Amino acid sequence: MNASLKNQLIEIAKEHIPNTDVSHDFEHTSRVLSNAERITRNEGGDLDIIIPAALFHDLVVYPKDHPNSDQSQEESAQKAKELLGEVEGYPQEKRENVMSCIRECSFSKGIIPDSLESKILQDADGLEATGAISIMRTYSSTGQMKRPFYHPDDPFCEHREPMAKLFALDLFYIRLLKVEGRMHTKTAKKIAKRRTKFLKTFLKEFKLEREGK
Repeated sequence: MNASLKNQLIEIAKEHIPNTDVSHDFEHTSRVLSNAERITRNEGGDLDIIIPAALFHDLVVYPKDHPNSDQSQEESAQKAKELLGEVEGYPQEKRENVMSCIRECSFSKGIIPDSLESKILQDADGLEATGAISIMRTYSSTGQMKRPFYHPDDPFCEHREPMAKLFALDLFYIRLLKVEGRMHTKTAKKIAKRRTKFLKTFLKEFKLEREGK
């Protein structure tokens, strides 16, 4: 994809991505795009599909506790198709591929991607769920939903099942620490391994601080 077309798509994304949720704003999209381009450089893949899929994967975002939250990917895919249809110079025959990538992007739903491009996008977006940025996103989202930071008696889920809908820290054990094992590409697995190491360091430090050390 040439630089002019890429920049045009970036401007479209900036215009249409909602700013109601800092966990899914344009900065998030920009990081996903950077992840996707890095993975593609090492793994291959069609950037004519990957770039717009990364830029448009969160055009529609419902809060996690909204009744329509499971429709975000489908509505984003449909909107991406419409927007790409208006872009002069974009290969229109690839719009359906972009839609498929967006539909299969969800990391939390456990969707198995069926193309290299879909694997790359899911990995690129999934990397946002581990490492330093995942901590920021977790506490931003759970703060909006007014959930406590952690279980007061068992914050590390040592004697209970984690409950993401009740405590922010429980998300580490349900999702964040498991990202590394769910990556599809070698490049993403390597990145996730480093980020997971940071998460474990964070948990160790939090344990010390909670104990007043």
